[in-house]
Amino acid sequence: MFEEIGGHIAALRRQAGLSQKELAHKLTALGEPISDKALSKWEKNATLPSARQFLLLCKALEVQDISGEFLGEGLAGGLNAAGRRKLTEYADLLRRSGLYEPHLERGRAIRLYTLAASAGPGQFLDDGDFRWIDAAGAPRQADFAVRVAGDSMEPKYHDGDTVYVKAAPSVPDGETGLFSWQGSGFIKVLHDRPDGVYLHSLNPAYDDIPISDPAQLRVFGRVL
Repeated sequence: MFEEIGGHIAALRRQAGLSQKELAHKLTALGEPISDKALSKWEKNATLPSARQFLLLCKALEVQDISGEFLGEGLAGGLNAAGRRKLTEYADLLRRSGLYEPHLERGRAIRLYTLAASAGPGQFLDDGDFRWIDAAGAPRQADFAVRVAGDSMEPKYHDGDTVYVKAAPSVPDGETGLFSWQGSGFIKVLHDRPDGVYLHSLNPAYDDIPISDPAQLRVFGRVL
């Protein structure tokens, strides 16, 4: 069964008309930073997504009946395309009724990526290496957190600080974001100048990082 998951993910992605990079951007926008390289590993069955990653992947690919799609069973089992649409319409009616909403427990947890996103020389933000932390003090719009390494963003961010990030595929000029460039992760201010795009450090001891090909700059989100 597990040997078939990767091929099925690839088939669903192609059916949705998405490249691996486009699907990775959709997952990032849903709050799950992921790279197209990690997606490629899933599709080749070299690795498997975590439970959360798998559920968000299904959401990004608009998979309504996960059991039916991946296991050949479930509520939609035995239904044709028209029947599956009717089932989805009925589920939407139940949601809109407001009578079947789940009870939400108080409190909140957020993912802290344990491989530090650098505010200094740079370190790649790993796709799946995180732990859950209490997010009682986090901004409501925060999707995940990262640990700062280095001093290039002082005095605002210090080595060892935890910063919260709102997942987004882009960051406005002049705002601080979490980026991946040439295999390294950075917390920097984005500067989009007439002479080019740069990642700017708040600490004057560090030079700006020129982005020779902005299309290759990966944006994970805006630092809150």
